[in-house]
Order: sequence, then C-alpha cells, then structure tokens
Amino acid sequence: MNTQFLKPQIAESFSRAAVSYDGVAQLQRDIGHQLLNQLPHSSSEVVMDLGCGTGYFAPLLAEKFKPQQLICLDLAQGMLAYAREHRATPNALWLCGDAENLPLADSSIDLIFSSLAIQWCEDLPSLFSEVARVLKPGGRFLFSTLGPDTLYEIRESWSAVDCFQHVNRFISFSQLQASAEGYLQQVSLRQAPEVLLYDQLRELTAELKGIGAHNISAGRPSGLTGKARMIAFKQAYEQFRRSDGQLPATYQVFYGEYING
Repeated sequence: MNTQFLKPQIAESFSRAAVSYDGVAQLQRDIGHQLLNQLPHSSSEVVMDLGCGTGYFAPLLAEKFKPQQLICLDLAQGMLAYAREHRATPNALWLCGDAENLPLADSSIDLIFSSLAIQWCEDLPSLFSEVARVLKPGGRFLFSTLGPDTLYEIRESWSAVDCFQHVNRFISFSQLQASAEGYLQQVSLRQAPEVLLYDQLRELTAELKGIGAHNISAGRPSGLTGKARMIAFKQAYEQFRRSDGQLPATYQVFYGEYING
C-alpha cells in the first residue's frame, strides 16, 4: 500500500497544471508512445485510457484500435475539462473517477491503456483488483509507471540539507509484481531508465511544476523553502553535473502488460 499520497491534493495539483502540461511533458509523451507501440493495430470494442490527463493519447488510441467506445478517465477535473476542449475524439467518453474504484461495469473493457498514472495510487492491489473486475476475459492492461529511483538526484541533494521528503516516493519492481498477483496474469514487466539533461537546475524544477508532478507527498515540508536551504540544495546537486556541463534527472520507468485470464 502506498499511503503517502493525498488524492484531493493530487487532483488539485494536476488540475492546476492542465494548461501548462502539454508544453513541458515531452518525456511523458515519449514514454506513452513507447507503451503504445508495444501493441499491434487491432480492433477493440471498448478501450480505456486510465489517467488520461490532457487527453493527448485519446486520438491515437482511437486511430489505432477503432473502438466503439473510448473511455478517458482521470482523477483531475481540470485535466478532463482541458481534454474535452482540446482533444475532440470520436466515440470518446470523458469520465472523472478513481482508478481504485472504477465507475464501470464488470467485464466491460477490452483494453486498458495507462501511461504514468498508476504511481499516484494509494493501494495498488485495489487498482489491479478493479482492473481485473472491469476487463473482459482475455482483456489486456498495458501500463507505464515510475519506480523508486525516479529523481534520485533531487532526493540525495536535499538529504544533505534537511530530513524532509522532497521527492515523491514510488514502489519497487517487486512490489509492483506482488500487487498484481492473484488478479492478473503477467505477460511482460520491464524497466528502462530515462535521463533528461538540463543546463540549469531551475529548468528541471520549473518543468516538474508545469506537469503538476512536483512534490505532493504527505512527508513534504510545509511553508516556503528558505533562500539559504535552496542555495545549499543547488550546491549539493552540482555533484551530479556531467563532464559535458549538463545536469541529469533520472526517471526509473516500468513498462507492464497483463492479461485478465
């Protein structure tokens, strides 16, 4: 169970980021495309984009699978409002809901696509239980999510400054596997790190704020971060600067495919 995230704050954070998200979410798009490319073109009657965000993948899913209905579900009303306005998609239903308590009928979905969303779930066994419930027999669940080494450079740099949790913590590879056991059959699960490079640290922090994925964990510090602490953090991050002069930010990405059956 991942109890560190507070869902109202997650929804509010991503709702606020709806307008800025697409302008800074290149990594998120790249990961989603890698996930989408794992599946061949095929017809599926009912497809769901679980954690659809701004709806970027809705037209791509509609084109690839030609579904009779495409259910685009997200926890953040602000994201859905943006998606409805900017991602006109045939046969799309935009639905606000919780992945751990899906407002859908049993055995009603052929394929669930979910890119960089399930890391915000509080209880992954509940998620996999719900996915298994709504998938038809033989239905597939294709997802990407983040592992605990994500943004370790930020975590280690802040650890030199204070004892607060400044980086969202995500579950391990083995915890992810264990969460699905008894609900879905694993087809594949792999990890692939992605490293983004920046000239200045402020570029990274502005990008995290722009996608709504800055620190929203229960253990984060309250109030404003003092100038002296920020300077100390920036100085600590300099240990990671590469020989080419750039600062790295590492994302530990997990890709999974599961079948209900």
